[in-house]
Amino acid sequence: MRLAFRPAVPLRTRLLRLIAATVIVFIALVGVGITAPVDAPFSIAVRPVFANLGIDVDITVWSMHLHFAWSALPAASTKPDTPGI
Repeated sequence: MRLAFRPAVPLRTRLLRLIAATVIVFIALVGVGITAPVDAPFSIAVRPVFANLGIDVDITVWSMHLHFAWSALPAASTKPDTPGI
């Protein structure tokens, strides 16, 4: 007789709800960060770099600044060949 207790929720259901909530919060933060002005306390700036087919991502949270750069071309392909010894 389980009149006073809620039915048990399986662990898998809890984990799926937690993952769904985390994804929703992450998408909301990215949406707010991308649309925020540059001088805002939280902003995300994405800039394409056409010279080496890459992108630069700058994330600012108050005084902390994070920079991420990615290039489709490896660093070795942009350097001139040097003769070996």
